[in-house]
Amino acid sequence: MGLELTNETTDSSATAPVVHEETLLATRLQARVATVVILGQGYVGLPLAMDFATAGFQVVGIDVDVDRVVAIGMGASHSPDVSSEVLQRALQSGRYRVTTDLDALTTADAVIICVPTPLRKSKDPDISFLVAAAESVAARMMPGQLVVLESTTYPGTTEELLLPMLERDGLRVGRDFYLAFSPERLDPGNPHHRLRDTTKLVGGVTPACTRMAALLYGQIVRRVFEVSGPTVAELAKLHENTFRGVNIALVNELAVICHHLGVSVWEVIEAAGTKPFGFMTFFPGPGIGGHCIPVDPLYLSWKVRLRGYEAKFIGLADEMNRSMPRFVLDLLAEALNDAGRAVRDARVLVLGVAYKRGVSDCRESPALAVMKLLAERGAKLSYSDPYVPEVREEGLDLKSQAPRDVVAGCDCVVILTDHGDFDYAHVATAARSVVDARNAMRGVPGDHIIRL
Repeated sequence: MGLELTNETTDSSATAPVVHEETLLATRLQARVATVVILGQGYVGLPLAMDFATAGFQVVGIDVDVDRVVAIGMGASHSPDVSSEVLQRALQSGRYRVTTDLDALTTADAVIICVPTPLRKSKDPDISFLVAAAESVAARMMPGQLVVLESTTYPGTTEELLLPMLERDGLRVGRDFYLAFSPERLDPGNPHHRLRDTTKLVGGVTPACTRMAALLYGQIVRRVFEVSGPTVAELAKLHENTFRGVNIALVNELAVICHHLGVSVWEVIEAAGTKPFGFMTFFPGPGIGGHCIPVDPLYLSWKVRLRGYEAKFIGLADEMNRSMPRFVLDLLAEALNDAGRAVRDARVLVLGVAYKRGVSDCRESPALAVMKLLAERGAKLSYSDPYVPEVREEGLDLKSQAPRDVVAGCDCVVILTDHGDFDYAHVATAARSVVDARNAMRGVPGDHIIRL
């Protein structure tokens, strides 16, 4: 529970030692008897909660989505990284519970904030969820608590936004409570890179804050890397995803170049990948999606723009990546034209609408952008995705269909997410034409297959 302590000094006759919050919090963390409250039980918060509960901590997950809380409470996981069986064991053990009640924050030794940080349509940060979470924590702050922000955001957020809110009632960071930033580094649906085996960055506002955050995460991960402060950790996270965004943009442009030159981009990438140094393989696609890669670089460019600097590479990469859905549309129009059809009234089946294979997350998915463009051009759309039962975004209102029921009746199939569940051999045989934006048909011959 929260530690309601005071740093009292004793008079000259007293012999009892001074009791410090840091010592008591450290003891509770090391003994794994601390209570960890995690704000947000989405793709980041729920797996984190399971790892802490498995390690023996008492964990409370808080989420404002009532339907999500009810489903989790019944043992139904929405995360590709948490099986329902694991969730049910955590609930049955009594080490994990989920609630919408923010007053659970008063029981916390450590509070971890894992709320969404999307972009507005204007491409500037929407930190409304983060502000609401920070307000909730500040209103229920208990002396001795550790607060860690995991939500990806612009550099300076921890110290410029959270710190003043948490200190406003007279509490002092590093003395009465501890505040740090530790970026999430999850790769949803990837079984090869679990949280425990991924180095955890921590940057505290004070050295004591860093020590407490490192001690907390050291109970569930193999390695913790301490940095000098929150801004370094915030920038490191943005740099990681900007690196990916820029390199994906480069290989997306290479795909366009190869199309104009009549060369297979996939063969070029394979050839370049034989170099054992100075090269890292990235793959093209219909664009970029998810809650990180399309968003995080723009947090960084927004922040430095306020300081009078324009981040040129970030802007160019964003422009290139966001142009790919239209390039895929052009490929599809070419495929239909070769068959004597126009896009208007053509029956088009989209395979995969999630932003990546093996997940149900459609946030910023380029597939939705392609589908919107097709709908605007008058195509008759259907889609199949085993992880996404319906799509009600971008003016679309569709339900997933089994590919075998619709492939043969379509004028063109476009592969936008290469889920392993699809029978690509059947698609290649039954479809009149295929536009493969993910190289899912690699090795499958056919003049009717148009490859990115």
